[in-house]
Amino acid sequence: MVTSVSELIKCYGDGTLTPRDAIEECLNAIEALDPAVGAWQAVYEEEARAAADLASIAIVEGTPKGPFHGVPFALKDIVDVEGKITTAGCYEWKDRQSPATASIAQRLLDAGGILVGKTKTVEFAMGGWGTNQRLGTPHNPWDEKIARTPGGSSSGSGTAVASGMVQCAIGTDTGGSVRLPAAFCGIVGLKTTEGMLPTDGIVPLSHTLDTPGPMARSVADVAVMYDAMSSKPSGTDLTAGIGGLRIGCLPDTERQGIDADQLQAYDEALNLLEELGAVIATFEAPKPFEEMKVATFVIVTAEGYFHHGHIMDDPKAEVDENVRARFVPGAGISSAEYVGAVLQRENDRDNFLDALQDFDALVTPTTPMLPLPLDEADEESTPARFTRAINYLGMCASSVPSGVSSDGLPTSVQIACRGGSESLCLQISASYETSRGALPNPPLFA
Repeated sequence: MVTSVSELIKCYGDGTLTPRDAIEECLNAIEALDPAVGAWQAVYEEEARAAADLASIAIVEGTPKGPFHGVPFALKDIVDVEGKITTAGCYEWKDRQSPATASIAQRLLDAGGILVGKTKTVEFAMGGWGTNQRLGTPHNPWDEKIARTPGGSSSGSGTAVASGMVQCAIGTDTGGSVRLPAAFCGIVGLKTTEGMLPTDGIVPLSHTLDTPGPMARSVADVAVMYDAMSSKPSGTDLTAGIGGLRIGCLPDTERQGIDADQLQAYDEALNLLEELGAVIATFEAPKPFEEMKVATFVIVTAEGYFHHGHIMDDPKAEVDENVRARFVPGAGISSAEYVGAVLQRENDRDNFLDALQDFDALVTPTTPMLPLPLDEADEESTPARFTRAINYLGMCASSVPSGVSSDGLPTSVQIACRGGSESLCLQISASYETSRGALPNPPLFA
Protein backbone atom coordinates (compact mmCIF):
# COMPACT_ATOMS: atom_id res chain seq x y z
CA MET A 1 0.00 0.00 0.00
CA VAL A 2 1.21 3.52 -0.81
CA THR A 3 1.13 5.24 2.59
CA SER A 4 2.64 8.59 1.57
CA VAL A 5 0.50 11.45 0.26
CA SER A 6 3.38 12.71 -1.86
CA GLU A 7 4.03 9.26 -3.37
CA LEU A 8 0.32 8.81 -4.01
CA ILE A 9 0.14 12.05 -6.00
CA LYS A 10 3.20 10.96 -7.99
CA CYS A 11 1.51 7.66 -8.81
CA TYR A 12 -1.62 9.47 -9.97
CA GLY A 13 0.54 11.62 -12.21
CA ASP A 14 2.32 8.74 -13.92
CA GLY A 15 -0.82 6.60 -14.14
CA THR A 16 0.42 3.71 -12.00
CA LEU A 17 -2.42 4.24 -9.53
CA THR A 18 -5.88 5.80 -9.45
CA PRO A 19 -7.83 7.21 -6.50
CA ARG A 20 -10.12 4.17 -6.72
CA ASP A 21 -7.06 1.93 -6.37
CA ALA A 22 -5.92 3.94 -3.34
CA ILE A 23 -9.31 3.67 -1.66
CA GLU A 24 -9.45 -0.08 -2.23
CA GLU A 25 -6.00 -0.38 -0.67
CA CYS A 26 -7.19 1.59 2.37
CA LEU A 27 -10.35 -0.49 2.75
CA ASN A 28 -8.39 -3.74 2.40
CA ALA A 29 -5.90 -2.55 5.02
CA ILE A 30 -8.72 -1.60 7.37
CA GLU A 31 -10.35 -5.00 6.94
CA ALA A 32 -7.05 -6.76 7.63
CA LEU A 33 -5.69 -4.61 10.47
CA ASP A 34 -8.47 -2.82 12.31
CA PRO A 35 -9.69 -5.92 14.18
CA ALA A 36 -6.29 -5.77 15.94
CA VAL A 37 -5.79 -1.97 16.04
CA GLY A 38 -9.33 -0.67 16.58
CA ALA A 39 -8.67 2.81 15.20
CA TRP A 40 -11.96 3.40 13.40
CA GLN A 41 -15.30 4.56 14.77
CA ALA A 42 -16.97 4.43 11.35
CA VAL A 43 -15.86 3.61 7.79
CA TYR A 44 -17.72 5.11 4.82
CA GLU A 45 -16.95 2.45 2.22
CA GLU A 46 -19.50 3.22 -0.49
CA GLU A 47 -19.21 7.00 -0.21
CA ALA A 48 -15.42 6.72 -0.41
CA ARG A 49 -15.59 4.50 -3.49
CA ALA A 50 -18.01 6.89 -5.20
CA ALA A 51 -15.80 9.90 -4.41
CA ALA A 52 -12.74 8.00 -5.64
CA ASP A 53 -14.42 7.25 -8.96
CA LEU A 54 -15.18 10.93 -9.46
CA ALA A 55 -11.62 11.86 -8.51
CA SER A 56 -10.27 9.30 -10.99
CA ILE A 57 -12.39 10.75 -13.79
CA ALA A 58 -11.14 14.27 -12.99
CA ILE A 59 -7.53 13.08 -13.31
CA VAL A 60 -8.23 11.46 -16.66
CA GLU A 61 -9.94 14.65 -17.86
CA GLY A 62 -7.03 16.77 -16.62
CA THR A 63 -9.10 18.63 -14.02
CA PRO A 64 -7.69 17.63 -10.62
CA LYS A 65 -8.42 20.12 -7.83
CA GLY A 66 -4.84 20.44 -6.58
CA PRO A 67 -2.11 18.63 -4.64
CA PHE A 68 -4.62 16.99 -2.27
CA HIS A 69 -6.82 15.63 -5.06
CA GLY A 70 -7.70 11.97 -4.61
CA VAL A 71 -5.99 11.64 -1.23
CA PRO A 72 -7.77 9.40 1.31
CA PHE A 73 -8.06 10.96 4.76
CA ALA A 74 -9.74 10.32 8.10
CA LEU A 75 -11.46 12.65 10.55
CA LYS A 76 -11.23 12.39 14.30
CA ASP A 77 -14.75 11.60 15.46
CA ILE A 78 -15.11 15.03 16.98
CA VAL A 79 -15.37 16.75 13.58
CA ASP A 80 -18.86 17.06 12.11
CA VAL A 81 -19.88 15.86 8.66
CA GLU A 82 -23.48 16.72 7.81
CA GLY A 83 -25.78 13.73 8.21
CA LYS A 84 -23.08 11.53 9.72
CA ILE A 85 -22.90 10.52 13.37
CA THR A 86 -20.31 12.32 15.47
CA THR A 87 -19.95 10.67 18.87
CA ALA A 88 -17.02 12.74 20.17
CA GLY A 89 -16.04 9.48 21.86
CA CYS A 90 -19.16 9.56 24.05
CA TYR A 91 -21.46 6.54 24.22
CA GLU A 92 -24.34 8.84 25.13
CA TRP A 93 -23.87 10.47 21.71
CA LYS A 94 -23.79 7.22 19.72
CA ASP A 95 -26.79 8.36 17.65
CA ARG A 96 -25.98 12.09 17.39
CA GLN A 97 -26.20 13.28 13.79
CA SER A 98 -24.03 16.18 12.68
CA PRO A 99 -26.09 19.25 11.69
CA ALA A 100 -23.47 20.62 9.28
CA THR A 101 -19.99 19.89 7.94
CA ALA A 102 -17.06 21.51 9.75
CA SER A 103 -15.16 24.05 7.67
CA ILE A 104 -11.86 22.15 7.85
CA ALA A 105 -13.56 18.95 6.67
CA GLN A 106 -15.27 20.82 3.83
CA ARG A 107 -11.99 22.39 2.77
CA LEU A 108 -10.35 18.97 2.48
CA LEU A 109 -13.32 17.68 0.48
CA ASP A 110 -13.27 20.76 -1.74
CA ALA A 111 -9.55 20.16 -2.34
CA GLY A 112 -10.41 16.74 -3.73
CA GLY A 113 -9.74 14.69 -0.61
CA ILE A 114 -11.64 11.44 -0.09
CA LEU A 115 -13.10 10.87 3.37
CA VAL A 116 -12.60 7.25 4.42
CA GLY A 117 -14.27 7.53 7.82
CA LYS A 118 -14.09 8.67 11.44
CA THR A 119 -11.44 7.64 13.95
CA LYS A 120 -11.76 7.02 17.67
CA THR A 121 -11.08 9.64 20.32
CA VAL A 122 -10.92 10.04 24.06
CA GLU A 123 -14.36 11.12 25.24
CA PHE A 124 -14.82 14.82 24.42
CA ALA A 125 -11.04 14.94 23.81
CA MET A 126 -10.39 15.12 27.55
CA GLY A 127 -7.31 12.94 28.03
CA GLY A 128 -3.74 12.44 26.84
CA TRP A 129 -3.21 8.68 27.09
CA GLY A 130 -5.75 7.81 24.38
CA THR A 131 -8.06 5.58 26.42
CA ASN A 132 -11.84 5.24 26.13
CA GLN A 133 -13.71 2.92 28.51
CA ARG A 134 -16.98 2.92 26.56
CA LEU A 135 -16.14 3.08 22.85
CA GLY A 136 -12.74 1.39 22.89
CA THR A 137 -9.06 2.25 23.11
CA PRO A 138 -7.01 1.80 19.91
CA HIS A 139 -4.04 -0.57 20.10
CA ASN A 140 -0.69 1.12 19.56
CA PRO A 141 0.69 -0.60 16.42
CA TRP A 142 4.27 -0.59 17.75
CA ASP A 143 3.62 -3.53 20.07
CA GLU A 144 1.62 -6.50 18.82
CA LYS A 145 1.47 -8.25 22.19
CA ILE A 146 1.18 -5.56 24.86
CA ALA A 147 -1.60 -2.99 24.70
CA ARG A 148 0.20 0.34 25.01
CA THR A 149 -0.98 3.92 25.19
CA PRO A 150 -1.73 5.23 21.68
CA GLY A 151 -1.73 8.83 22.88
CA GLY A 152 -4.74 11.07 23.03
CA SER A 153 -7.02 12.45 22.49
CA SER A 154 -6.63 11.84 18.71
CA SER A 155 -5.87 8.17 19.35
CA GLY A 156 -7.66 6.71 16.33
CA SER A 157 -6.13 9.18 13.90
CA GLY A 158 -2.66 8.40 15.20
CA THR A 159 -3.03 4.62 15.06
CA ALA A 160 -4.82 4.60 11.69
CA VAL A 161 -2.04 6.60 10.03
CA ALA A 162 0.82 4.82 11.82
CA SER A 163 -0.46 1.39 10.81
CA GLY A 164 -0.88 2.46 7.18
CA MET A 165 -4.67 2.14 7.03
CA VAL A 166 -4.98 5.69 5.70
CA GLN A 167 -2.47 8.23 4.38
CA CYS A 168 -3.38 11.11 6.68
CA ALA A 169 -5.91 12.26 9.24
CA ILE A 170 -7.25 15.22 11.16
CA GLY A 171 -6.74 15.49 14.90
CA THR A 172 -7.50 18.25 17.36
CA ASP A 173 -5.11 19.63 19.97
CA THR A 174 -6.07 21.40 23.20
CA GLY A 175 -3.01 20.44 25.24
CA GLY A 176 -1.21 17.97 23.01
CA SER A 177 -3.95 15.86 21.43
CA VAL A 178 -2.34 15.89 17.96
CA ARG A 179 1.27 15.71 19.12
CA LEU A 180 0.85 13.05 21.83
CA PRO A 181 -0.60 10.35 19.54
CA ALA A 182 1.85 11.41 16.82
CA ALA A 183 4.69 10.85 19.29
CA PHE A 184 3.42 7.57 20.73
CA CYS A 185 2.58 6.20 17.26
CA GLY A 186 5.72 7.35 15.46
CA ILE A 187 4.21 9.78 12.94
CA VAL A 188 4.23 13.56 12.33
CA GLY A 189 1.61 15.86 13.80
CA LEU A 190 1.22 19.64 13.56
CA LYS A 191 -0.38 21.68 16.34
CA THR A 192 -1.55 24.86 14.62
CA THR A 193 -1.79 28.32 16.13
CA GLU A 194 -5.19 29.01 17.66
CA GLY A 195 -7.33 30.91 15.18
CA MET A 196 -5.21 29.85 12.21
CA LEU A 197 -7.79 27.23 11.18
CA PRO A 198 -11.57 27.42 11.79
CA THR A 199 -13.05 25.34 14.60
CA ASP A 200 -16.73 25.51 13.65
CA GLY A 201 -18.25 22.06 13.46
CA ILE A 202 -15.69 20.65 15.90
CA VAL A 203 -17.14 19.52 19.23
CA PRO A 204 -15.44 21.86 21.73
CA LEU A 205 -13.44 20.94 24.79
CA SER A 206 -11.80 24.28 25.60
CA HIS A 207 -12.92 26.81 23.00
CA THR A 208 -10.03 29.20 23.74
CA LEU A 209 -7.37 26.48 23.38
CA ASP A 210 -8.78 23.99 20.82
CA THR A 211 -6.90 23.76 17.52
CA PRO A 212 -7.30 21.31 14.61
CA GLY A 213 -4.20 19.89 12.97
CA PRO A 214 -2.96 17.40 10.34
CA MET A 215 -1.35 14.04 11.06
CA ALA A 216 0.62 12.01 8.50
CA ARG A 217 3.72 9.87 8.07
CA SER A 218 6.02 12.68 6.91
CA VAL A 219 6.47 16.42 7.26
CA ALA A 220 5.88 16.89 3.52
CA ASP A 221 2.51 15.12 3.79
CA VAL A 222 1.51 17.21 6.80
CA ALA A 223 2.43 20.35 4.84
CA VAL A 224 0.24 19.31 1.90
CA MET A 225 -2.64 18.63 4.23
CA TYR A 226 -2.14 21.87 6.15
CA ASP A 227 -2.28 23.87 2.92
CA ALA A 228 -5.50 22.09 1.94
CA MET A 229 -7.01 22.97 5.33
CA SER A 230 -5.91 26.60 5.13
CA SER A 231 -7.69 29.42 3.36
CA LYS A 232 -4.54 30.09 1.34
CA PRO A 233 -1.30 28.15 0.65
CA SER A 234 1.45 28.68 3.21
CA GLY A 235 4.23 28.89 0.64
CA THR A 236 6.44 26.78 2.89
CA ASP A 237 9.82 25.86 1.40
CA LEU A 238 10.65 22.50 2.94
CA THR A 239 14.08 22.52 1.32
CA ALA A 240 15.21 25.91 2.70
CA GLY A 241 17.43 24.44 5.41
CA ILE A 242 18.07 25.80 8.88
CA GLY A 243 21.56 27.32 8.63
CA GLY A 244 21.95 30.21 11.08
CA LEU A 245 18.68 29.63 12.91
CA ARG A 246 18.92 29.89 16.68
CA ILE A 247 17.18 26.98 18.39
CA GLY A 248 16.57 26.68 22.12
CA CYS A 249 17.08 23.46 24.05
CA LEU A 250 16.12 22.42 27.57
CA PRO A 251 18.20 23.40 30.61
CA ASP A 252 19.34 20.66 32.99
CA THR A 253 16.42 21.33 35.35
CA GLU A 254 13.91 20.40 32.61
CA ARG A 255 15.75 17.22 31.61
CA GLN A 256 14.85 15.51 34.86
CA GLY A 257 12.28 12.72 34.67
CA ILE A 258 12.68 12.05 30.94
CA ASP A 259 12.98 8.41 29.85
CA ALA A 260 16.61 7.53 29.06
CA ASP A 261 15.90 6.42 25.48
CA GLN A 262 13.81 9.52 24.86
CA LEU A 263 16.54 11.75 26.27
CA GLN A 264 19.23 10.07 24.18
CA ALA A 265 17.16 10.52 21.02
CA TYR A 266 16.59 14.16 21.98
CA ASP A 267 20.29 14.84 22.36
CA GLU A 268 21.01 13.12 19.05
CA ALA A 269 18.36 15.32 17.40
CA LEU A 270 19.97 18.46 18.82
CA ASN A 271 23.36 17.32 17.53
CA LEU A 272 21.89 16.75 14.09
CA LEU A 273 20.23 20.18 14.05
CA GLU A 274 23.59 21.70 14.95
CA GLU A 275 25.28 19.76 12.14
CA LEU A 276 22.68 21.25 9.78
CA GLY A 277 23.87 24.73 10.70
CA ALA A 278 21.53 25.73 13.50
CA VAL A 279 22.88 27.42 16.60
CA ILE A 280 21.77 25.42 19.65
CA ALA A 281 21.60 27.31 22.95
CA THR A 282 19.98 26.62 26.30
CA PHE A 283 16.63 28.35 26.73
CA GLU A 284 15.65 29.33 30.27
CA ALA A 285 11.88 29.67 30.38
CA PRO A 286 10.43 32.23 32.83
CA LYS A 287 8.20 29.48 34.23
CA PRO A 288 8.82 25.70 34.31
CA PHE A 289 6.90 23.57 31.81
CA GLU A 290 5.25 21.69 34.67
CA GLU A 291 3.81 24.92 36.07
CA MET A 292 2.48 25.96 32.65
CA LYS A 293 0.95 22.49 32.27
CA VAL A 294 -0.87 22.94 35.56
CA ALA A 295 -1.86 26.52 34.68
CA THR A 296 -4.03 25.27 31.82
CA PHE A 297 -6.10 23.16 34.23
CA VAL A 298 -8.48 25.94 35.29
CA ILE A 299 -9.16 27.12 31.73
CA VAL A 300 -9.66 23.68 30.19
CA THR A 301 -11.72 22.33 33.09
CA ALA A 302 -13.96 25.39 33.37
CA GLU A 303 -14.63 25.61 29.64
CA GLY A 304 -14.99 21.84 29.29
CA TYR A 305 -17.51 21.74 32.12
CA PHE A 306 -19.47 24.57 30.50
CA HIS A 307 -19.84 22.50 27.33
CA HIS A 308 -20.29 18.99 28.75
CA GLY A 309 -20.95 19.27 32.48
CA HIS A 310 -24.65 18.44 32.06
CA ILE A 311 -23.69 14.97 30.83
CA MET A 312 -20.97 14.41 33.42
CA ASP A 313 -23.25 15.53 36.27
CA ASP A 314 -25.81 12.85 35.40
CA PRO A 315 -24.90 9.78 37.49
CA LYS A 316 -26.83 7.56 35.09
CA ALA A 317 -24.92 8.76 32.02
CA GLU A 318 -22.79 6.02 30.47
CA VAL A 319 -19.54 7.93 30.26
CA ASP A 320 -15.87 7.14 30.72
CA GLU A 321 -15.43 7.45 34.48
CA ASN A 322 -11.85 8.66 34.12
CA VAL A 323 -13.10 11.47 31.90
CA ARG A 324 -15.99 12.26 34.25
CA ALA A 325 -13.44 12.72 37.05
CA ARG A 326 -11.60 15.31 34.91
CA PHE A 327 -14.71 17.32 34.06
CA VAL A 328 -16.50 17.42 37.42
CA PRO A 329 -14.02 19.79 39.15
CA GLY A 330 -15.14 22.41 36.63
CA ALA A 331 -18.32 22.85 38.65
CA GLY A 332 -16.33 24.35 41.51
CA ILE A 333 -14.33 26.88 39.52
CA SER A 334 -15.56 30.42 40.21
CA SER A 335 -15.76 33.19 37.66
CA ALA A 336 -12.97 34.98 39.54
CA GLU A 337 -10.72 31.92 39.26
CA TYR A 338 -11.47 31.52 35.57
CA VAL A 339 -10.91 35.17 34.66
CA GLY A 340 -7.78 35.19 36.79
CA ALA A 341 -6.44 32.17 34.88
CA VAL A 342 -7.16 33.83 31.53
CA LEU A 343 -5.36 37.00 32.59
CA GLN A 344 -2.46 34.99 34.01
CA ARG A 345 -2.20 33.19 30.67
CA GLU A 346 -1.77 36.53 28.86
CA ASN A 347 0.95 37.58 31.31
CA ASP A 348 2.78 34.25 31.07
CA ARG A 349 2.62 34.34 27.27
CA ASP A 350 4.09 37.83 27.13
CA ASN A 351 6.90 36.90 29.51
CA PHE A 352 7.71 33.68 27.66
CA LEU A 353 7.79 35.29 24.23
CA ASP A 354 10.00 38.09 25.57
CA ALA A 355 12.45 35.46 26.80
CA LEU A 356 12.22 33.68 23.43
CA GLN A 357 12.92 36.79 21.34
CA ASP A 358 16.49 35.76 20.45
CA PHE A 359 15.40 32.26 19.37
CA ASP A 360 13.71 31.08 16.19
CA ALA A 361 12.39 27.87 17.70
CA LEU A 362 12.40 25.71 20.80
CA VAL A 363 13.00 21.94 20.68
CA THR A 364 11.93 19.54 23.44
CA PRO A 365 11.05 15.86 23.63
CA THR A 366 7.35 15.60 22.75
CA THR A 367 6.69 13.43 25.80
CA PRO A 368 8.87 12.57 28.79
CA MET A 369 8.06 8.87 28.38
CA LEU A 370 7.62 6.28 25.64
CA PRO A 371 4.27 4.53 25.07
CA LEU A 372 3.37 2.84 28.34
CA PRO A 373 1.47 -0.41 28.83
CA LEU A 374 -2.14 0.62 29.37
CA ASP A 375 -2.19 -0.84 32.86
CA GLU A 376 0.73 1.43 33.83
CA ALA A 377 -0.83 4.68 32.61
CA ASP A 378 -1.94 6.87 35.52
CA GLU A 379 -5.28 8.34 34.47
CA GLU A 380 -4.89 11.05 37.10
CA SER A 381 -1.77 12.32 35.35
CA THR A 382 -0.94 13.28 31.77
CA PRO A 383 1.95 12.81 29.31
CA ALA A 384 1.48 16.45 28.23
CA ARG A 385 4.34 18.00 30.25
CA PHE A 386 5.93 19.63 27.20
CA THR A 387 2.89 19.98 24.94
CA ARG A 388 0.33 21.79 27.09
CA ALA A 389 2.52 24.85 27.45
CA ILE A 390 2.51 25.36 23.68
CA ASN A 391 -1.29 25.72 23.65
CA TYR A 392 -1.19 27.89 26.75
CA LEU A 393 1.37 30.19 25.12
CA GLY A 394 -0.43 30.44 21.76
CA MET A 395 2.44 28.84 19.83
CA CYS A 396 2.53 26.27 17.02
CA ALA A 397 4.51 23.05 17.13
CA SER A 398 5.18 19.77 15.37
CA SER A 399 5.94 16.35 16.74
CA VAL A 400 8.47 14.52 14.57
CA PRO A 401 9.75 10.94 15.10
CA SER A 402 13.38 10.93 16.27
CA GLY A 403 14.08 7.20 16.26
CA VAL A 404 13.18 3.86 17.80
CA SER A 405 14.12 2.92 21.35
CA SER A 406 16.03 -0.16 22.48
CA ASP A 407 12.63 -1.73 23.19
CA GLY A 408 11.38 -1.02 19.67
CA LEU A 409 9.17 1.95 20.59
CA PRO A 410 9.06 5.34 18.84
CA THR A 411 10.86 8.39 20.22
CA SER A 412 10.04 11.95 19.15
CA VAL A 413 10.91 15.62 19.35
CA GLN A 414 8.67 18.65 19.53
CA ILE A 415 9.65 21.67 17.41
CA ALA A 416 7.86 24.78 18.63
CA CYS A 417 7.71 28.28 17.11
CA ARG A 418 5.87 31.51 17.79
CA GLY A 419 2.21 31.66 16.89
CA GLY A 420 1.62 32.06 13.17
CA SER A 421 5.01 30.56 12.26
CA GLU A 422 3.77 27.23 10.88
CA SER A 423 5.94 27.62 7.78
CA LEU A 424 9.10 27.96 9.85
CA CYS A 425 8.06 25.07 12.07
CA LEU A 426 7.55 22.83 9.04
CA GLN A 427 10.79 24.04 7.46
CA ILE A 428 12.82 23.06 10.53
CA SER A 429 10.90 19.80 10.88
CA ALA A 430 11.51 18.84 7.25
CA SER A 431 15.21 19.64 7.42
CA TYR A 432 15.60 17.49 10.52
CA GLU A 433 13.48 14.64 9.14
CA THR A 434 15.42 14.50 5.86
CA SER A 435 18.78 14.32 7.61
CA ARG A 436 17.51 11.87 10.22
CA GLY A 437 16.73 9.35 7.49
CA ALA A 438 14.10 6.64 7.14
CA LEU A 439 12.73 4.81 10.16
CA PRO A 440 11.19 1.32 10.36
CA ASN A 441 7.45 0.73 10.25
CA PRO A 442 5.61 -0.60 13.30
CA PRO A 443 4.91 -4.35 13.54
CA LEU A 444 1.21 -3.78 12.86
CA PHE A 445 1.49 -2.16 9.42
CA ALA A 446 -0.37 -2.50 6.14
